[in-house]
Amino acid sequence: MAKMNFGGVIEEVMTREEFPLDKARETLKDETIAVIGYGVQGPGQACNLRDNGFNVIVGQRQGKTYEKAIKDGWVPGETLFSIEEAADKASIVMCLLSDAAVMSVWPTLKQYLTPGKALYFSHGFAITWSDRTGCVPAKDIDVIMVAPKGSGTSLRTMFLEGRGLNSSYAVYQDATGKALDRTLALGIGIGSGYLFETTFQREATSDLTGERGSLMGAIQGLLLAQYEVLRENGHTPSEAFNETVEELTQSLMPLFAQKGMDWMYANCSTTAQRGALDWMGPFHDAIKPVVEKLYHSVKTGNEAQISIDANSKPDYRVGLEKELAALHESEMWRTAEVVRQLRPENN
Repeated sequence: MAKMNFGGVIEEVMTREEFPLDKARETLKDETIAVIGYGVQGPGQACNLRDNGFNVIVGQRQGKTYEKAIKDGWVPGETLFSIEEAADKASIVMCLLSDAAVMSVWPTLKQYLTPGKALYFSHGFAITWSDRTGCVPAKDIDVIMVAPKGSGTSLRTMFLEGRGLNSSYAVYQDATGKALDRTLALGIGIGSGYLFETTFQREATSDLTGERGSLMGAIQGLLLAQYEVLRENGHTPSEAFNETVEELTQSLMPLFAQKGMDWMYANCSTTAQRGALDWMGPFHDAIKPVVEKLYHSVKTGNEAQISIDANSKPDYRVGLEKELAALHESEMWRTAEVVRQLRPENN
């Protein structure tokens, strides 16, 4: 493990130097890895493992996703099977189904988790709220997690570019004495940049908070609020969108992603610097109580229950599509389509 100083806090992380790909391959040389589910995380993790030389198969039900797996090179009867067949053949079962699907498949899946196998997740949801999901693994298997800090699409794209997406990892249950090595080897195998330790509970709590907060929910709310105020005060859709979203995503985000917020500030005008420094405090003070309320809702299991209840409705997908369609048809995001078409690379 490498000791790193994170703003004065020393934290141990695992990099590819401490746990190189050759070591990961050696660790898992006798293992058959089954990726169960080929939706969001499945394609990226499965394809990266395959390209890195691991013995990996895919378990997926028939349908559009099954056909996508075939297009990605998985061969029915050789490397592509039903969920049951794949789980039966595997020594490591990577459960990459959606949280709702995990609950529905669990009664079937657990039959194939025989002693000595490893059950792998990329999200702590099912185990953290096992009293609600029903996912309670037997004591004679390893239960482990590697959670990439981004989408499966990003994981695959960055892998193909020779980069890595950072991931957290955790061992919930070590029945074999080799759970940690299995975990780290899988983390390197799927193409992680570096790995930092967490627990299932901490990952699930931070993940749900992040999704509802700065990663998705809060960012949409903030952008829409500013866009609306500009429009209500006579600014055109193009001007409101460019000042709210386009400049953020195309100019400023790459700057602070590269070297930090202070470096991004230093590369803006003195007028922008002064305003940003003056207004970050009021925004922080207004938003922190909302984040605290959100975190409490997540930690108490309320958000998990809302998700479980929503995903359990027979017409959930229909309702979700309606909500997403309304978001897509809003003026701000219809404006986004036009702005993207006008970018130089599209002309």
